[in-house]
Amino acid sequence: MSNVIESTYSYKTDRVVTVLFSLLAFIAFLPVLLVFVVSVSSQESVASVGYSFFPQSLSLEAYRYLLLSGAYLARAYFNSILITVIGTVLGLTLMCPFAYALSRDEFRYRLALFVFIMIPMLFSGGLVSSYMINTQMFHLGNTYLALFLPGLCSTWYILIMRNYFRDAIPSDIVEAAWLDGCSHPKIFLWIILPVSKPVIMTVAVFQIFAYWNSWYPSLLYIDSNHTELYPLQYVLVNMERSIETITNDAQFMSGMQSYSPPAVTIRMAMVVIVILPVMVLFPFFRKFLTNGLTVGSVKG
Repeated sequence: MSNVIESTYSYKTDRVVTVLFSLLAFIAFLPVLLVFVVSVSSQESVASVGYSFFPQSLSLEAYRYLLLSGAYLARAYFNSILITVIGTVLGLTLMCPFAYALSRDEFRYRLALFVFIMIPMLFSGGLVSSYMINTQMFHLGNTYLALFLPGLCSTWYILIMRNYFRDAIPSDIVEAAWLDGCSHPKIFLWIILPVSKPVIMTVAVFQIFAYWNSWYPSLLYIDSNHTELYPLQYVLVNMERSIETITNDAQFMSGMQSYSPPAVTIRMAMVVIVILPVMVLFPFFRKFLTNGLTVGSVKG
């Protein structure tokens, strides 16, 4: 009898939790839905009723305006995808072995390397010095390298993977492989990496989001004569500035025929364009992201 009562109570609790989190997920999705609705609303509707889920009229003028720069945006999309993929793959290739080395107590230079990576995390050289080094010493200006090399490695990501390798993976497995004659590179490739997918995918997601949303390196290292290197985010920033300029100039052109683009709806259309790939990819990484953030937090 008690088992039946416990089962019924557990079933009701699960339903309540499911409904609660479904409601929270719906509330979290509402801003995204509002952005999309505003992006397909007419400028007159936005001026009349503001940001509303129920616009007075619909219009695709914002997307038509963006499509006028179709080839330009397509190139920017390609650049963002290229930078994101290369930066993420190279970053993981460098950070994973580094984190594994720091996780092994028998590694002789573990403390020295740990201090070495902590210094830039606590003390920054500054924007001017990094700019001079990247442009004058390494000659990275106006190249793709300038868009992903400065953010290739992160001390925080290395520490996340190092803690996972040290706490979540039993040391007995590594010791057994070492006694069987495996070298550390083989142990890392054949044993550590296959069982570390959650933390690796978690860091990969963080890297992907960081590169995808990055536009400041383009402002620093890419000049206006190399627009073919602009990533999507920087292109959209420039387009928004152009829209603001056109809108402001239209106010002083009374008596002259001028075109004033729908600034508000275009901004929302830009947001849709930026977040669409993230929304498509995120469900595939959700399981790894959840496991990577939670496993290893409690050491058994």
